[in-house]
Amino acid sequence: MTKRRSPGNDPFRQLRLALRLTWVGMLAERVTQAFWPLWSVLLAAAAALMLGLQDHTPLELVWALSGLAALGALAALGRGFWRFRVPRGTEAEDRLDRTIPGRPISALGDRMAVGAGDPAAKEVWRAHIARMTERVRDAHAVTPDLRVARRDPYALRYVALLAFAMAVLFGSVMRVASVAEMTPGAGGALAAGPAWEGWVEPPAYTGKPPLYLGDINQTKFAVPEASRLTIRLYGEVGALGVTESVSGRGAEAGSSSDSHQSFEIAQSGRLIIDGPGGAEWQIEVLDDTAPSVELTGAPTRGVSGEMRQEFLARDDFGVQSGTARLMLDLDAVDRRHGLALDPESRPAIELDLPITISGDRSEFEETLIENLSQHPWATLPVKLELLVQDALGQQGASVAAPGILPGRRFFDPLAGAIVEQRRDLLWNRANAPRIAQVLRAVSHRPDDVFDSETAYLKLRFALRRLEVFSEYGISDEQQQGLAQVLWDIAVMIEDGNLADAAERLREARERLAEAMRNGATEEEIAELMQELREAMRDYMRQLAQQQQQDGQQSAENQQNMQEITGDQLQALMDRIQELMEQGRMDEAQELLDRMAEMMENMQVTQGENGMDPGEQAMEGLADTLRQQQGLSDDTFGELQEQFNQPGQEGDGQQQGEMGQNGTLPGQQGREGEGNQMGQGQGQNGTPQPGQGERPGLSQQGLAGRQQALRDELNRQQGNLPGAGTPEGDAARDALGRAGRAMDEAEDALRDNDMAGALDSQAEAIEALRDGMRDLGEVLAQQQQDGQQGDAFSNRQSNRPLDPLGREAGSQGEIGTDEQLLQGDDVYRRARELLDEIRRRSGDRTRPEGELDYLRRLLDRF
Repeated sequence: MTKRRSPGNDPFRQLRLALRLTWVGMLAERVTQAFWPLWSVLLAAAAALMLGLQDHTPLELVWALSGLAALGALAALGRGFWRFRVPRGTEAEDRLDRTIPGRPISALGDRMAVGAGDPAAKEVWRAHIARMTERVRDAHAVTPDLRVARRDPYALRYVALLAFAMAVLFGSVMRVASVAEMTPGAGGALAAGPAWEGWVEPPAYTGKPPLYLGDINQTKFAVPEASRLTIRLYGEVGALGVTESVSGRGAEAGSSSDSHQSFEIAQSGRLIIDGPGGAEWQIEVLDDTAPSVELTGAPTRGVSGEMRQEFLARDDFGVQSGTARLMLDLDAVDRRHGLALDPESRPAIELDLPITISGDRSEFEETLIENLSQHPWATLPVKLELLVQDALGQQGASVAAPGILPGRRFFDPLAGAIVEQRRDLLWNRANAPRIAQVLRAVSHRPDDVFDSETAYLKLRFALRRLEVFSEYGISDEQQQGLAQVLWDIAVMIEDGNLADAAERLREARERLAEAMRNGATEEEIAELMQELREAMRDYMRQLAQQQQQDGQQSAENQQNMQEITGDQLQALMDRIQELMEQGRMDEAQELLDRMAEMMENMQVTQGENGMDPGEQAMEGLADTLRQQQGLSDDTFGELQEQFNQPGQEGDGQQQGEMGQNGTLPGQQGREGEGNQMGQGQGQNGTPQPGQGERPGLSQQGLAGRQQALRDELNRQQGNLPGAGTPEGDAARDALGRAGRAMDEAEDALRDNDMAGALDSQAEAIEALRDGMRDLGEVLAQQQQDGQQGDAFSNRQSNRPLDPLGREAGSQGEIGTDEQLLQGDDVYRRARELLDEIRRRSGDRTRPEGELDYLRRLLDRF
């Protein structure tokens, strides 16, 4: 067969449409491949003009870049015409035919070469043509290949396109017209208006608005320092010029005829615009004065020992930041005892000053609060200097003021001695031998000075570590570690054991008396009085619990005991605080002793139904706390046994001071200590069955006891009152922390990590104390709420009295529902009470104890 091409005889319309579209696609493909460099150059040039780069570029560079862009465009245009060829129809037909199976377009133009007279051959030929025709009917245009990645390996076309897109979004087509203004003779084409414009922008921190030079009619004006001046010149290059002496640029200044000039005003001077329509100004710079700061008083000590320093800062445009610097005043230090040696080198203390956020920073007063009680310079002479800085970077400083760096005060003599030795250790580690000697001296008779075995054991352990470290040289880490241990021991001794209410009340009275002797501040007095009130409330609760265990007293004993009303006790404590605040310490001490005597004669009665759930929860947590403290003591003893292996010398004094099972001398037979001191011993000091002595305590046994305490705490957490209240939620969070600390302690005990277990047990004890404190607030709130409502009806019932001689509360709590001073006329009520006291004191039929109490009340009031 022979082929004859006759596409023009194609009867199918679909095929003609596909051929036309294929030809158009080939045309677009060749245009893209030939002219992509041209439109890349044009897009890049248009982007630069729309973004206004010509306004921020020297004129010479603008013309150079414009020439390069023009040459590049011409080169790209010539390259495109040289490579471009218009596609022919046969090329489009061939491309389309290649995309269809069997190339039907070519087949439709063929004729039979042989077998034209054979009917069978003709029939086959017609079937072939019909099949090719069906395929042609489904022909579609070929998609053009517009990719030029092989010709543009660096994707420069996309860079130009991205720049053009940014110019469309952030630029303006109007800026392109500024190029015409740069051509010679273009000044006549400008619209009517000024041939120049300029403005002054003050710094943002000044808050002042910009100044437009065209609106300033005066020949002299003032601007803040560091303001920015911007001038634009329009018209023929060289027709206008700028002469100025305010920037101080000197040789660095560009040409005076530059169309765009911007510089910072650094000094006073003249600004002149030369040429038609020019102007002249005398610019005066308003100096930005440096900030200033001053101390408005001496540093004071807060209740917790934090430093409080008031200061006043000023700046014309506002203070931006500030720093307080504390330096040791070595010349004012009393160089005796542990301070006789030269101190170790330490950097100055630097603290950030509090800066007002929403207020005016041009002048403000603030108070720097920082707790530096644990710093080695605490309670020593220092020099305090304040530094402030403004937005311009200028600094101002206060006069270095000498003073004493405030720190926490320790009213317990033993705690104060330990803190002093800690200070000497941080002052110079060469004091270690002297510190060890002093600590051994103060702990020589532990039963006379220590109330807690844990504190004594921790101190002895820290003492032995100090002696070992001093022999081989104390490193920085060891020095900081020992200082932290000594601080924790002093805090433990100062705060005391808060689990037992009676002990807490005694410690609160002793701390208050010590504060009175040492001249405490009003804030410290208020804190100690609040602690005394809380201890009093806990002591009342303990008395109620004790009577429930011992049974009701006989009527005869009740008649011989005194009754103290709540308002009398409250008034007595208020009077003590008032006298201390007035400085009448002797009278305050006398009243404090009288209150102690009154507490010894108090009576307590308990309702028939016993304690309410809140009291039971508090009792259970107190018992858990005591058991946890006892377990902590045993853990510390086990740690000491590991440290003090047989054959170690130099601890004969320690062995002589410690009794069996790690107890202090004279404590084996002490009663009332529970799990803290006598755990594991019978009445005669012998081990009970199954409990062995301390050397036989195993880690698994300690871990089992810890697990049992954790399980008991889980049970107690389900019975806590006050759900949904802030105090109740705080109590649950604290007990949750205690539970997690117990879990960590159990894991550490099973891993034989006694030190880690001791730390976790300390965290558990602290969390339990926090939980009990929050729970006490819940019970107090419930008691206050219970006093409102059914007071009258409850008063009619025959209920027992509380320790203060009042009816028990409606919720079964220790307290009263009575509002003792109702109404506004409290003075009239007080007069009636005083008359009633006089009447009762004259009744000789009353018990002698009551009459003596009434006489003392009359003497007091």
